[in-house]
Amino acid sequence: MLEKKRWQWTVLLLLSLIWGSSFILMKRGLESFNQYQVAAFRIFLSFVFLLPMILQRLKRLNRKNLRSILIVGFIGNFFPAFLFTTAQTQINSSLAGILNSCTPLFTLLVGILIYKTSFLLTHVIGLFLGFIGAIGLIYNGGLTLNGGNPWFALLIILATLFYAISVNEIRNYLPQMDGATISSLAFLFIGPVAGIYLIFSDYSAAMATPDHWKNFGYIALLAFFGSFIATILFNELVRRTSAIFGASVTYLIPAFAIMWGVFDGESFGFQQFLWVLVVLAGVYLVNKKKAARL
Repeated sequence: MLEKKRWQWTVLLLLSLIWGSSFILMKRGLESFNQYQVAAFRIFLSFVFLLPMILQRLKRLNRKNLRSILIVGFIGNFFPAFLFTTAQTQINSSLAGILNSCTPLFTLLVGILIYKTSFLLTHVIGLFLGFIGAIGLIYNGGLTLNGGNPWFALLIILATLFYAISVNEIRNYLPQMDGATISSLAFLFIGPVAGIYLIFSDYSAAMATPDHWKNFGYIALLAFFGSFIATILFNELVRRTSAIFGASVTYLIPAFAIMWGVFDGESFGFQQFLWVLVVLAGVYLVNKKKAARL
């Protein structure tokens, strides 16, 4: 039992480091490529990395799990990738990482409304606090890029809603399928779609930038660690624990996202820090009393 808990927390910390670093990698990729190219490269390269596993696990796909696999693929990976890169054309990586903390809030809300999960009063209070904190961060507008539009942060909120749907789907309908199989079959469908977009994309603007190959390397790192490795670990974590525990990885992501952002010259003031505390207080209450599991 102790060994199992140690494994769970080790994976949680590793995922926090990987995904907390992914926002700065997206930012680097956007210095040469447009938001759609960064997202598409992330998905397609992940598909390439997963290809050996896809070929091994293709026989696990059937009519019974097809719907859930499509939800995990498109709702849990494809659309969020584009939403995050589009948002980061206007807001900085620190804010993106902070707002990603709304995932457990939506995980509970989606669980209650769609998957009929039981809930407590503390959960409702947590949801309320989390949303207030997120709105405060967006309205404050202190974490935008060069006077960008802070309301683009709503795209991050939408992405966390999509993540929540995917997490609940894995926990409720794919509990017998290991994380590598879930990721492999999900990317089987979204990888080729991203590849088709990349074939017809215009790279002239990207090639005109001085560090385009270096920035492409950052995207490759994002694909390998942020999607290929992380989705396998995350899907396995959710499958072995609970939807809420898995989504709790976003507790720790802001710490790494803010750290990288500050190193990169992004500002982070006391007012933003207070709103972060409100968001995390909400997430804490949502995670309170694991007896009400998803």
